[in-house]
Amino acid sequence: MAAFLDVAPGMRVVDTCAGAGGKTLHMASLMENKGQLIAMDLYESKLKQLKLRAKRNGAFNIEYRIIDSTKVIKKLHEKADRVLIDAPCSGLGVLKRNPDAKWKLQPEFIDNIKKVQAEVLENYSKIVKPGGKLVYATCSILPSENENQIKNFLKTEIGKEFTFVKDVKILASESGFDGFYMAKLERKLTTTPTN
Repeated sequence: MAAFLDVAPGMRVVDTCAGAGGKTLHMASLMENKGQLIAMDLYESKLKQLKLRAKRNGAFNIEYRIIDSTKVIKKLHEKADRVLIDAPCSGLGVLKRNPDAKWKLQPEFIDNIKKVQAEVLENYSKIVKPGGKLVYATCSILPSENENQIKNFLKTEIGKEFTFVKDVKILASESGFDGFYMAKLERKLTTTPTN
């Protein structure tokens, strides 16, 4: 995902759902510790793990921000060259690692997670500056969490400011690896201000 996002030294990059930071650390490496990498998450405990891992890996261009209010997102509106949204998902692409998940997954969970994905995509996409790029990714293989989310997003008010560039879908049955999806979007240079 980090390579797909086209990060480079000197950029301002935001990892909106950083977790413990595997992708954040990969981006820091690609950026050669030059520029600003903002790792955001809802959970402070995950960001603490990321801080330890970053220190061990010699990644010093990372800032950590807990998403504890909408202000955290609003302060970054139209300020990032690149934004990664590794969205919460059903995890249906990683059943090989979590085989019992298929028995625990409820239909209402999938309905709820699709709503969360749409909200995350709409809210976090505002961080991308005109001319910047966004990658939306999941570890799901369901079109309703992937291609359909992107199609629906592009019809929204903020989505109309983006152009679809490319997407990739990896199926575990074909690759032997985990299944996942990622789509790259680019924000048009002529945009109208967002609230």
